[in-house]
This record gives sequence, structure tokens and C-alpha cells, in this order.
Amino acid sequence: MSKRFIFSSESVGEGHPDKVCDTISDAVLDACLAQDKFSRVACECYAKSNVVVVGGEITTRATLDFAAIARQAIRDIGYTHDDDVFHADKVFVNVYVTKQSPDISQGVDAKAAKGKKKAEQGAGDQGLMFGYACDDTPELMPAPIMFAHRLGRELTRIRKNSGPKWLRPDAKSQVSVEYVDGKPTRVTNVVVSTQHAADVEHEEIERFIIKNVVRKVIPADMLDKDTLYLINPTGRFVTGGPQGDTGLTGRKIIVDSYGGMGRHGGGAFSGKDPSKVDRSAAYMGRYVAKNIVAAGLATKAEIQFAYAIGYPDPVSVSVDTFGTGTVSDEQITDAVRQVFSFKPADIIKQLNLLRPIYSKTTNYGHFGKIDDLASITWEKTDKAAALKRAVR
Repeated sequence: MSKRFIFSSESVGEGHPDKVCDTISDAVLDACLAQDKFSRVACECYAKSNVVVVGGEITTRATLDFAAIARQAIRDIGYTHDDDVFHADKVFVNVYVTKQSPDISQGVDAKAAKGKKKAEQGAGDQGLMFGYACDDTPELMPAPIMFAHRLGRELTRIRKNSGPKWLRPDAKSQVSVEYVDGKPTRVTNVVVSTQHAADVEHEEIERFIIKNVVRKVIPADMLDKDTLYLINPTGRFVTGGPQGDTGLTGRKIIVDSYGGMGRHGGGAFSGKDPSKVDRSAAYMGRYVAKNIVAAGLATKAEIQFAYAIGYPDPVSVSVDTFGTGTVSDEQITDAVRQVFSFKPADIIKQLNLLRPIYSKTTNYGHFGKIDDLASITWEKTDKAAALKRAVR
């Protein structure tokens, strides 16, 4: 008997209030790394109505104009309409930034300290990280989250390239996919909510989104006569962005990762330099999982590893292929530990993370982007052959 289930994932657009904050936080990070690649950055942002608060702990030689960075990020998103309460040129930007705690710093620094176990770069915090990959899509990502991201990305592309004047920055998407025996077979429903100007009719929005967004980016063979389209299902979405809802850095961690199909350790990504294993080790987990699937060792793989603050080696590493492995999970785990190093300093070196690349990751998922492997290095599958050799 075949096994059927429906799985849903959501994505959000650049103008979603939480993503506005993620975007500002990563813009600050990139500005630091562009001047000082050894910057220690933990930048958080809050946005509501016409106010932005930038806070955190930043130790850097870079000279920054936080207000200018925030305004440019907001401008690039598209909050520049005359009727925007949250407007790039009108928001009040408040800055509350201190330096990194010396207690955390001594744990991260690659030098000896009293009470520190090893004189190596340690993890910036304790925590557990997951990486995931599957063969649903060419990107080796789950189909629901990739389809949801494609909708949001295309909607933004249209808006920024002479699309209908009624389109506004805030948007969300959601896709439900039916699986049969572990394989995606059809899209059961599509939800798109986009902010819009007040003078456009709902019927026009619905027709435009289905024709020019949904049918363009979701494979035709995944849509059928029973697919349900829910476009702006409340009927009106004029008030959006931080005017309509409060934004905060790091609240869209499931959007940022695997749409719920793969687990998440709980740490957010945006605004954090790669000494923070919340971010760099999560990228490493994706790199490892993707290479396992690319090597043909499994059709679905999840890796989990964990750290203690100040200590360089992970305290645990395990791989689960959910019964899809061509060899045992124990063999794959052993091979992974032979091929990859999970020390924070080695992750940074392997993935070349001390660069201002992070604004490219902020929106439409930190994983699954394969059009810029020079920057998004954790999407490479260059270790697949080495993994194959290691399991023999």
C-alpha cells in the first residue's frame, strides 16, 4: 500500500517586517566584513511603524554609519512610496551597539586562556545544528520550500522590474505538496499574499498572480485541475511591512532553512559573523548533507552536530538517512568525519566565510541557491567523490 501525505512550507518576501530586519542586520555585517574580515558581529534589528532599532555586540575596525546602512537596505527593498509610513528616507534609526563580551571573546579567540580547554578557536556558543538535503528538486532541497521561495523571488523580480504599479514590498507564499511513497507528485494548493496599493481590485491581483507568478515558477506537471489557488485570501492587503506588523531579526528560521521538512537547531542566521556556529555550522551541515545525497549515498540525509562554547571540536556528530542510505548510517557518519572538519576555524576556511557575502543569503532561503557558488559555497557538491571513496 502506498503512503500518501501532504506537506506545506512557507516563504516571505523582502518586505515582510521580519525580513526587513534580517536584511538590515546582514547589511551591517557585510559592511563590517568589507572593511575588517575579522569583525565580530551580532547585529539585531527591530522595526515598527516609522522606527528602526539597531542593536547588538560588534567588535570591528570598520567605520560604520548605521543609519545610512539601514536606510539603504530599506530603499533597496522598495519602501519608497509617498504613502509609506515605513519609508527609507523618513524612518527614525536608533542605534544601541556595544562591543563583544570579553568572556565570549576569549572562548572564540585562537589562544590560551585560564580555564579554557584548548588554545584554538572555539565555538561562539553552545548549541546544536542540523543540515538537510533530499532529491526532491535539482537544488537537492524539499519541494514545498523551494516552490514557495520561487514564488516570492519571482514576485519581487516583477515588482522591481516595471511590474504593476500596485505591487508593494510585503508578501508571503505557501505551497502544499502531496507526496506518494516519499516522492513529490502534485501541488494541492498555493497561497500568495501580496501587499498592494489601495486602488486595485482583488480580481486583477488574483488573475495576475496566478498567470504571471504561480504558473511561471511551479512546474506545470505539478499543477492540475484540483490545485487550489488562494491569492490574497483576506481580500485586502494594503497596510503591510512594519506599519502593519512588528519586525525582528531572526524570527523566520524555518523559512531560512528547510521549511520544516528538515529540523532546525533553533539559532537564527542573519546579523551573525561566521565565528557564531549558529550560522557557520548550519551552513556546514547543509554542505555535508548535500554532498551525501549528491554522492548517491542516500536520497535523503540529515546531519546533526553540537558544540560547547569555547571548545573547538563538536561534542557529537550523527547522520540519519531515514532508511534511504545505500550503506549504513554509521558508515556514512564515519566517512563524513574523515572528509570534513567541524572545528569552527576549519568551517570558516573550508567555506571561505570571512567575506561580505551575507546579504546574498538573507532572502528566499539560505539554502538551495545554486546560481552563485563562488559566494554560496555550502551549496557545492565538490566532496561527493571523496565521500564515496571514504565509505569503501
